[in-house]
Amino acid sequence: MPFQQVVFAGGGNRCFWQAGFFLAINAKQPLNIEKISAVSAGSAIACMLSAKKTNEVLTQFVGAVAKNRKNFYLTNIFKKNTVFPHANMFRSAILNNIDEETLALLHQGPDILIQVSQLPNWLGPRSGVLAGLLAYKLEKKLKHPIHPTYGKNIGFKPEVVSIRTCQSPEELADLILSSSCTPPFTPLMYRQKKPVLDGGIVDNVPLDALGDNTKKTLVLLTRQYQTILPSTNLIHYVQPSKPIPISSWDYTNPCGIQAAFELGLRDGEAFADKVIISSTH
Repeated sequence: MPFQQVVFAGGGNRCFWQAGFFLAINAKQPLNIEKISAVSAGSAIACMLSAKKTNEVLTQFVGAVAKNRKNFYLTNIFKKNTVFPHANMFRSAILNNIDEETLALLHQGPDILIQVSQLPNWLGPRSGVLAGLLAYKLEKKLKHPIHPTYGKNIGFKPEVVSIRTCQSPEELADLILSSSCTPPFTPLMYRQKKPVLDGGIVDNVPLDALGDNTKKTLVLLTRQYQTILPSTNLIHYVQPSKPIPISSWDYTNPCGIQAAFELGLRDGEAFADKVIISSTH
């Protein structure tokens, strides 16, 4: 499995499938990855894998989700607490596991490129959020493509940022949350004082963010597609063997998160066995 690059698609909680899959194939045959592109929660998984802290993050996050009773706290409208707990829980999962020393190790590892979506100049923050999310949802409903185009067609542009530019764990957390920015689950995020949204609005499978299409690349999806793009000598797409039993932003279902990870382990082991066996014949 001489993959040199990996793409982590977005998908919220479903991205724990990617973690299981990657750990399983790496256990069978260690991968020497040079570059990673990622978006949304896939970017958090990519960092946790590179930092070798996936099991710690999984345990902690499953525990936090088990204690969280609701995805929406209506009574907090009249309090200082947030109505949606997602952003605080997401940020805590990052900062509880990435300190200055871990960040330095990440800088020495494969270059992780995280994609965010810049809003069109003709849209303000509120209208941009509405237009971007509607375009994404509509295209997913009508076409369900692996690489969406509606966001680009109305003027959203990708911004690709290397984690090596992040000088603190807080900067990295801001970058990951910017790539995952999906109001109302998260607040609107800003880069260079300009609003940005989830990088998946431009492309939820950020293959183009790698820039280099001459190296063997493994693309880790988080959804099942009826028609998956054919693999080539350089690009290999993989998807879950069955629908992952949890939605992107359900932070009340610890069993679903654990199930996503375990499905990834099984799928990764099967993939590795198939590739290793085929490579010996």
